[in-house]
Amino acid sequence: MTETTGAAVRTTEPGANARRGGTDPGTRGRTTIADDVVAKIAGMAAREVPGVYALGGGLARTMGAVRERVPGRRASVTSGVKVEVGERQCAVDLDVVVEYGLSITDVAADVRENVITSVERMTGLEVVEVNIAVGDVHLPDEEPEGEEAPTGRVQ
Repeated sequence: MTETTGAAVRTTEPGANARRGGTDPGTRGRTTIADDVVAKIAGMAAREVPGVYALGGGLARTMGAVRERVPGRRASVTSGVKVEVGERQCAVDLDVVVEYGLSITDVAADVRENVITSVERMTGLEVVEVNIAVGDVHLPDEEPEGEEAPTGRVQ
């Protein structure tokens, strides 16, 4: 681009971040984000919300509890999380267990907001939907004595 200012002629490059090759280095190349990455972010974000006891359906939680007892194995943060990732957008499905006594719609709204914020901030993908299926309500007296809550429980 050339600008004329009085008798002087000044030439400027297009864009403040232009480099050799004429484009911003941040736009050279392609970044792909695996489904598992988005699922982990969504799972962690959902577990951060007060009122979420656990993620996953009954069978998934049971299998996860068995896996956690095997030495060297950690709880899966993607249990109860399914994602579809495209080039610019993604969708998230969550199976959630909510603490008894709380408003399920309020907890679901908080989960949805936290998941969308976290995934969009960390990946740059647009989250088009977060579908939440509440498959159970955790009652206070459901924990057998001497056993701890699942590692996904948020207090």
